[in-house]
Order: sequence, then C-alpha cells, then structure tokens
Amino acid sequence: MKLRRTKLRRTKLGRTEFRRTKRRRITLRRMTLRRQIATAVAAISVLVAVAVGLLVHQAMVRQHVDQARGSALTALDAALGSYGRGEEFTGGARHATLDDPALPTRLRTLAVDGRRGSLLAQAPEGEAMWAAVAVRGDEVLSVRGDFTQDRRAIADLDRIILITVVAAVFITVLAGVLVADRISRRLRTAATAARGIAAGRTDARIGELVDGQDEVADLAAAVDLMSRELHRRLADEQRFTADVAHELRTPLTGLVTAAELLPPSRPTQLVQNRVQALRALVEDLLEVSRLDADVELPDLSAVPLERAVRRTVALTGLEVEVEMAADASVRTDLRRLDRILGNLLLNADRHGGGAIHLRVDGPRITVRDHGPGFPDELLRDGPQRFRTSVRERGRGHGLGLTIAQGHARVIGATLTFANHPTAGAVATLHLPPAPAGHDLADQDPAGHDLAGHDLADDGSTHGS
Repeated sequence: MKLRRTKLRRTKLGRTEFRRTKRRRITLRRMTLRRQIATAVAAISVLVAVAVGLLVHQAMVRQHVDQARGSALTALDAALGSYGRGEEFTGGARHATLDDPALPTRLRTLAVDGRRGSLLAQAPEGEAMWAAVAVRGDEVLSVRGDFTQDRRAIADLDRIILITVVAAVFITVLAGVLVADRISRRLRTAATAARGIAAGRTDARIGELVDGQDEVADLAAAVDLMSRELHRRLADEQRFTADVAHELRTPLTGLVTAAELLPPSRPTQLVQNRVQALRALVEDLLEVSRLDADVELPDLSAVPLERAVRRTVALTGLEVEVEMAADASVRTDLRRLDRILGNLLLNADRHGGGAIHLRVDGPRITVRDHGPGFPDELLRDGPQRFRTSVRERGRGHGLGLTIAQGHARVIGATLTFANHPTAGAVATLHLPPAPAGHDLADQDPAGHDLAGHDLADDGSTHGS
C-alpha cells in the first residue's frame, strides 16, 4: 500500500513538473524574437559580469590580505629581535605586546604549540591582521596591524565593480536590443510581404525590402524565388484557361448553330441541352480568365439593397425565403452583385436541399440552405476551380463559387463560407456601404435593365 502511494505521489509530481515545463515552453514561444534575443543577451551579460566581478573582488581581497599578512610578520620579526636584545617595546604602530588579552584564541593556541602564525580577526579598534609567536614558556609575543583601511579600499573597489558591471550590462543589452530589433524588423517586413504573396500578390518581392547579406537576406531570396515560380505557374494556368476557352468558342458557335438546325425530337433536345451546357462552361471559363487577369473594372453606384436582392431572387425563379432584418444602401456593381447572389442561390438550390433562406442585415447578405454543408477543404482553402465535392453532394464543374468570389473581390466585397451549427451551408456577403449623398440606382450603371441579365446554372457545387 505504501509502495502504491509512493508511485502515485511520484506520478503526480511528474505531471506537475511536466505542466510547469510545458508552461515555460509556451511562454517562450509567445515571446517575440527581439525579446528572446534581448533576454538571452541580458542573461549572458549578467552572468559574465557577475563572474568577472567576483573574480576581481576575490583577487583584490587576496592581495590586500597577503600584503597585510606580510607586513604583520615583518613587524613580528622586528619585535622578536627587540625582545631578544632585551629592549623594551610599548606597542607602537604594530601594537607589539606580550600576552595581549585581545589576541584571538585560535592564534594563541597555534603560538603555544610552538608555531608562528597570522590571522585576520577583530581587534579592539576594529578589524586587524594579527601575527604571534611563543617567546618564553607560555608567553606569546603578538603584533597587529589595522585592516580597516584595506577593507574600505575593497569596498570602494566593489562599488566601482558594481557600477562597471551595471554599465557594461546596460550597454550590452542595448546593443543586443538594437541588433535584435533590426533582425526582427527585417523578418516582419519579410513576413508582411509573404502574407501579401499568400493573398494573391505574387508579384511582390521581399529582397527589395530586406537589405544585408546574412541569413535573413538568404531567406528573402528563397521566398522571392518561390514567389517568381508561383507567379509563373499561375500565369501559365490562367493563360491556359483563357486559351482553351477562346479556342473552344469558335467551334462551339458552329456546334450551337448545327444543333438548332436539327429536326425536333428527343435526341435533338438532349443534344441541344448538352451543347448549351458546354456553351455555359466555355463562358464561365472566359469569365474566370478575366477575373484572374485582374482586368475587370467595377461600375459602382449606390444601390438600395432590398430591391436589388428581391429582383435577383425573382430572376432565379427559385423559392427563396427572404428576411429583411435591416435595409441599407450599398455602393456596388449591380450586374456583378446579381451574378454573385444568383450563383449562391442556384448553388444552394442544386446541392443544399431543403428551404433556401436569404437574410439581409444592413450591408450583410446571408444565404443558407439545409443540406450537408460545405466540405472542410472549401472552408480551409476557399473555392477552387474544377474542384467539386463528393458525389452525393451533386455534380458540377466547380466554377460557380469561384466566379462569385472573384466578382466579390472586384466590387470590394467579402464573401465567406461556413457551416451552420445545426445543418446546412452558409455563405455571407459583406458589401461596402454607400457614402452619404449618393443617388440610388434603379438600373445597372450601364443603363441596361437587370431583367435582361441571365442567371445561368453553371453547375457549381458546395465543393467548388
């Protein structure tokens, strides 16, 4: 039983020590690089300064003690000579005395044993260096020299050492902080540029912002190389998408015309449906290539959001539950807003299942379905072209949400994706509010009625 209690106690102690170590590691991870370098430099500086100060202090104490001991022994030899010649001595500077009652007991015992010795100890007037030797029987001849001046000199030296140590540590830590700040500032600059690259600005370069020839510069050069390669590959992919779409457009036009000339029949209807699907895919590819090229310019105007949303819902022809929590006037491109909401609603209808709920709360629009929700890879990486979800979520080319996100970026809006805690996918569009004093538009900025804009089901899925 005792053994079991001992094991349990050791286990608890081990867990406690593990938690403490883990907390220390977490604290160290949370420290910035500048603080870590400054802390390390400060700790090393203090240790080195304290070690050097102690060594200097010990050396000076030893030197003063050795000098005082030598002087005391020399005075003892002189007093012993005077005593041998029968000369009288009555103290003097070294207080030569026979059987001095203030003589330390340890030194008296040493002298009585027939040995000559010295000892740093207290005297009536303060700390002194004693020297003693037996002269006749149990009589002990002793001398003492004042050590208070030496102690003051050591104290003064200690103060000088302390001031020097503090100054040296301060200067060293300051230099370490400056060096660490320079390194940290360059790394933060590189991190900012790297985040810009991750956000899509693949033409950003870190080497132009980070100077020097050290490891940070090597890291910047490596990131720049990766950025250039990534930019080249993305450009190749965008060019390939645009080239494929343009090359397919001409034969597709002829294919559409030929399909329309076929005699009415069930096979003809099937062919025409597939041709129209192929045509929609090519148009989507062209739209994606334009969005990727960042050549799209929005035609912005102040828009009453409730009317724009209800018009878009009517154009889709879907049964959508519209909730107006709060209306707002937003500055946006009506045509692109129409395209974004249309793709979100058609995507929810095709792959969500259940009722579609659209909620307008100021400049924020939320579209929710009651299906299986978005897959984890879409929530983590965002919509990806030609990437669809699992088979039971539906079919598609994976372009609908990609196009919607591209148009949201063009109009300065933010499109986010999430899953509802109970069930269903949730897409949230945050639109920039319209500045005060702008007139509201009832039609798109180009003067075209929105009813003439098609909302095609492009076949995107929740995994697009």
